[in-house]
Amino acid sequence: MSLPSTTQTPAGAPPTGVCRADVISGFLVFLIALPLCLAIAVASNYPAICGVWTAVLGGIICTFLSNSQMTIKGPAAGMIVIVAGSVLAFKADLMAGGMSEADAMEGAYRMSLGVGVVAGIIQIIFGLVRAGVLADLFPISAVHGLLASIGITIIFKQAYTMIGRKAPPGEPIEAILNFPGTIPDAIPDIAMIGVPSLIILFVVAMIRYKPIKKVPGPVFVLLFAIPMGLILNVDKKFLVNIPDVLGLNGPAQKAFFFPDFSGIGTGTGIQYIILFSLIGSLESLLSAKAVDLLDPQKRKTNLNRDLLAVGVANTVGAAIGALPMISEIVRSSANINNGARTRFANFFHGVFLLVSVLLFGAAIRLIPNAALAAMLVFAGYRLAHPREFLKAFKIGPEQLLIFVTTIVVVLFTDLLIGIGAGLLMKLIILFINSISPAALFRCETTIENRKDDVDVVAVRGAVLFTNLLRLKARIAKLEAKQVILDVSRTTMIDHTSMEKLHELEMEFHQAGRTLTVIGMEEHSPVSNHPLSARRKKSKASAA
Repeated sequence: MSLPSTTQTPAGAPPTGVCRADVISGFLVFLIALPLCLAIAVASNYPAICGVWTAVLGGIICTFLSNSQMTIKGPAAGMIVIVAGSVLAFKADLMAGGMSEADAMEGAYRMSLGVGVVAGIIQIIFGLVRAGVLADLFPISAVHGLLASIGITIIFKQAYTMIGRKAPPGEPIEAILNFPGTIPDAIPDIAMIGVPSLIILFVVAMIRYKPIKKVPGPVFVLLFAIPMGLILNVDKKFLVNIPDVLGLNGPAQKAFFFPDFSGIGTGTGIQYIILFSLIGSLESLLSAKAVDLLDPQKRKTNLNRDLLAVGVANTVGAAIGALPMISEIVRSSANINNGARTRFANFFHGVFLLVSVLLFGAAIRLIPNAALAAMLVFAGYRLAHPREFLKAFKIGPEQLLIFVTTIVVVLFTDLLIGIGAGLLMKLIILFINSISPAALFRCETTIENRKDDVDVVAVRGAVLFTNLLRLKARIAKLEAKQVILDVSRTTMIDHTSMEKLHELEMEFHQAGRTLTVIGMEEHSPVSNHPLSARRKKSKASAA
């Protein structure tokens, strides 16, 4: 039997040059990106303008270094927890050494930039050594749990800003537990902007009327929040603060900031170099792969080249004060829906952002931070949507266990420990189901070349996320028009492998070839989900 697949049309020849559709889409994506770039920077404890620099560099540099046609590069909500955590950790280290809070905050930001430069260089190395397979090295449920935990953290951290209060320091669980008691202390004028802004985003998301759907939700929020801020005469400390770069209203102000590398060899520095480079690369790769599936022309991104481009842009960006960037899924989806044709839409979105901060800074400085916080709460909700929990359960109860374990541990500790806990839970489930340590890294394959341009790959053992890369590498070397993967002699195929084999089937289809998986009728699925884990019927259900 074949894995479930969707019908795809063959990839057409990619358009060349710049077209009007790219300019229009670039402008529409800019409308979404501007408030989000500002919001992500502020939430990350960076100067607001630095989020814009990230997207500007992503648009200008990555357009020419990456072959990705539809992805939009820029700061992402999923990185907020990591970047903000870096600043706060360095701040605590500096204050422990006797530095004042204000000086420690500035020093921590610059030390985080040093971390960003090193992490960017590591991403460049990842691209050069073809580490684009990084996305296949983690169990899918643990990755989704990581993203959901980031979403939950963003929701509760930004909910404080949305009502004019400051989130407590410490682990995410503290912000969650303390928030209900903070609601009575909300600043009324700020809450009157933040709460309705969030409601607007949910209402706009539910509207199906096409003329309304074409207008990005953040635009409606700004049309509400800026006038409300003026009517309520909101204090400047609750508004976006970006410098007057060109000095249009007085002396030009500092807009670029430079890294301090003194922290990169410390425990804090090493921890966040790992997080910046690893989680940032993982998010970017997953997003780029997802966007490829949405591309109407089914063009395929060279993930190694894209990772190299992101690494170069991140290195340059951190050197001048910018946030880390990734391939951002929401803005990329909007780019496709707006009718973009080539990667120059990403370029134009960056150019429009640059023009906006250079010429229209006065208008940007009227945006209330509460409105930006509402946008991030909404972004966090999409990362941790209830359907993600339901999806994990439908795939199999063991996947829900991995998913929830990752979330809980992240909320009580940090991201590295959380993803490690999810990975450990996955391994425990595999061992409970009689998978030996040796089987984790080995599955035997034999290849039979048949007539009529057909190759048959027979697999023995267990197909798991830990050994899937070797199997995919064997398949990638085959040149036959039709490849048959015979899994009848395998003892188990885990959920991550089912997902990745499904992706591989679609990639073959887009290339005008065929990959067919046979022999699964001898395996029992652990749930009714078509991509759930499977194990030989003669044995117990698997993880």
